[in-house]
Amino acid sequence: MDMIFTQDQLLILILSVIFLILVIVIVVEWRKATVSKNNIVLLEKKAELKKIELVEKDLETKRMKDSLTELSEEDQQKLKNIRSNTSEIMAKVGLLSTQVNEKVEQLEAKSELLKLQKLEKELEKKEAELEKSLN
Repeated sequence: MDMIFTQDQLLILILSVIFLILVIVIVVEWRKATVSKNNIVLLEKKAELKKIELVEKDLETKRMKDSLTELSEEDQQKLKNIRSNTSEIMAKVGLLSTQVNEKVEQLEAKSELLKLQKLEKELEKKEAELEKSLN
């Protein structure tokens, strides 16, 4: 039972395969476009939320400044001292955090160096063994 196709059947088969591939490509591209549009909409909404947050922070800062003017000089000075101390502490925290991160990176690099040195020694031993067995 050999299946023999005529030229017309072969042409129709080839055209249908091309059509199928074309439909698949169009569907994939359409899907990519839809995903991209959704990503753009999501980014736009995130940007709007960020703008709203910034406006809220500005309003809060303005409200706090307005409330500060109602405080006595002594209270204002206390608040300034607290803010100054907080800024100093946050700077120290940032510095310590950076130092810890640098030390972690340094330890990781040293560990990697040790592993590579061990691997190099093992490779040298194996190479020596191979040279010995070849001779």
